[in-house]
Amino acid sequence: MKINWKQKLTSRKFWVAAAGFLSMLLVYFGRDAGAAEQVAALVMAAGSLIAYIVGEGLADGANGRNAGRIELRFLSAQNDEEEENDHD
Repeated sequence: MKINWKQKLTSRKFWVAAAGFLSMLLVYFGRDAGAAEQVAALVMAAGSLIAYIVGEGLADGANGRNAGRIELRFLSAQNDEEEENDHD
C-alpha cells in the first residue's frame, strides 16, 4: 500500500498526532511539561506551514493544468473557425 504523503502532510490529524507523540515521548524521558508544550507548539507551527505550502502547490498545479486545457480548447476553436472561414 502506497502512502499518499501530500494528503498526510496537509492533514491536521497527522500533525496533532505527531505533536502528541513527541510531547509524550519527552514526558516519558523525564522532561517537564513546559518542554513538551513547546515541542508540541513547534510541531503544530511547522505542520501548519507545511500544510499551507503543499496545499498552495496543489492548487497552483491544478490551476496551471486547467489553464492549459482552456488555452488548448481556445486555440483549437480558433483553428476550427479559421478553417471554416478558409472554405467559404
